[in-house]
Amino acid sequence: MKPVSLRKLAETIDGRLLGDPDVPIHGVAGIKEARPGEITFLANARYASLLPETRASAVILSKPHPDVPCAQVIVEDPYYAFARVVSVLVEPPGRAIGVSPLAAIGKAVRLGRDLSIHPFVTLGDRAVIGDRVVLYPGVFIGEETEIGDDTVIHANVSVREKVIIGRRVIIHSGTVIGSDGFGFATHKGRHHKIPQIGTVVIEDDVEIGANVAVDRAAMGRTMIRRGTKIDNLVQIAHNVTVGEDCLLVSQVGISGSTVIGHHVTLAGQTGVAGHLTVGDNVVAGGRTGVTKDVASNQVVSGYPALPHREWLAAQATFPQLPELRKRIKELETKLERLEKQRGGEPPERSGR
Repeated sequence: MKPVSLRKLAETIDGRLLGDPDVPIHGVAGIKEARPGEITFLANARYASLLPETRASAVILSKPHPDVPCAQVIVEDPYYAFARVVSVLVEPPGRAIGVSPLAAIGKAVRLGRDLSIHPFVTLGDRAVIGDRVVLYPGVFIGEETEIGDDTVIHANVSVREKVIIGRRVIIHSGTVIGSDGFGFATHKGRHHKIPQIGTVVIEDDVEIGANVAVDRAAMGRTMIRRGTKIDNLVQIAHNVTVGEDCLLVSQVGISGSTVIGHHVTLAGQTGVAGHLTVGDNVVAGGRTGVTKDVASNQVVSGYPALPHREWLAAQATFPQLPELRKRIKELETKLERLEKQRGGEPPERSGR
């Protein structure tokens, strides 16, 4: 990395600088690992105790800290500011390499400018590739698929036919876009395939992790809207719509024809059943099972999904169930004795 003055970095992130503006910064690191010449950040107060020991040349904070032994850059959102600093310090990608002679290019393919198409890429007939696109080795682009400007597709990704991918999309290795949806008609005990004749549309600024499957629609389209970020090992079924700026964490599964609103977070291993609607700004905790519609602005957890506070109360009760069961049996026995003493009929036991 080429060193950048602390003054320039502070200006880049609209930060207030406390300390020597001419300190050269050539790298980034965590609070514990940082060395002289590197910049770090504090976004979580639990790590504030590490600040007096840091060896970094500068730290990005939300407010001044009296025990920091280096320069400070004060910003509103340290985590976001740190991401911008990394973008400044990391070397930009090298120049475009053009189209490798080892790439397989179909008929009537339209190629943009300043491309990097690596060896063993396959472009199907009538595919459209925008400007400054990077396709790493082993990428397959199907017939009539469109890839927008500045998109990066990493090694061994398959993008099937007639898929539309927007600008500045990043797709990581092993992902499959536009595979057939899981659609079968069962007739007289046998499962007959329903042809999946729809498509997938991925809008601008989406990032998709490794080994993700986004199925094409049976008819119409599966849609991933602008700005959504998808972690590794996520399954998105046919005809699903995922709204803008969502976060889908590892091993999330969304069944067919479900609509996910904007700014939704589905934590790891959350499953969403088919033909549901999840409203805007919903947060589902890890391993939540969503089996019915969820209104906007809810935080849910558990299976079946409950409002988060109710789920916490249920979880607190669960370890007490054996003792509660024992106490109920004791109370039933006492009640039965009392009824016998009074000459009445004993109550029916609960069966517990």
